[in-house]
Amino acid sequence: MPGAFNVSNITAAMAVCLRAGLSVDDIIAAVEEYNGVKGRCEVIPTGRDFTVICDYAHTPDALENILRSVREYTDNRLICLFGCGGNRDAAKRPKMAAAAAKYADRLIVTSDNPRNEDPELIIKEILTGLESSDIPYDVVVDRREAIYHALKIAEKGDIIVLAGKGHEDYQILAGMEHIHFDEREIVAEGLKLLDK
Repeated sequence: MPGAFNVSNITAAMAVCLRAGLSVDDIIAAVEEYNGVKGRCEVIPTGRDFTVICDYAHTPDALENILRSVREYTDNRLICLFGCGGNRDAAKRPKMAAAAAKYADRLIVTSDNPRNEDPELIIKEILTGLESSDIPYDVVVDRREAIYHALKIAEKGDIIVLAGKGHEDYQILAGMEHIHFDEREIVAEGLKLLDK
């Protein structure tokens, strides 16, 4: 479980367990078996020389926090892929871009759960948050293709943060249609495409 916040959380949990009377050996054994919460700074195995992390960060503050934490142990570039949901707070869209630009080296702006809004218009609003930034970014509207793109441009030591979906295994499209969309599966598919 990467990230200083995970160290803090585990330390607090261990203290509570000690206070509740559990033995140190039992606590350590439990911590060693714990893999973290699905979709919260979750490392998706790639077998490559770069890392992919899936996180539920979908607010400016959450995005800034995960990227700041991951930045601490990034050997090369920190690539952040994110979008913003449709039919939700539009005012946060440029703030998301500005938050991501603080810590990432490259952005991939895409869709999230567009619902009944045009994904391209959502992205246009997101990009206004980058007007005073010189961070390189790519726009790939289709989130599946955006993930494939991130994998394709990844270099040794890069960390890709897939932000926004986290534990969700679906995407909400126009008409509130829910489609199956598990980023772990999509990363696996994208890695197979790289091998062709």
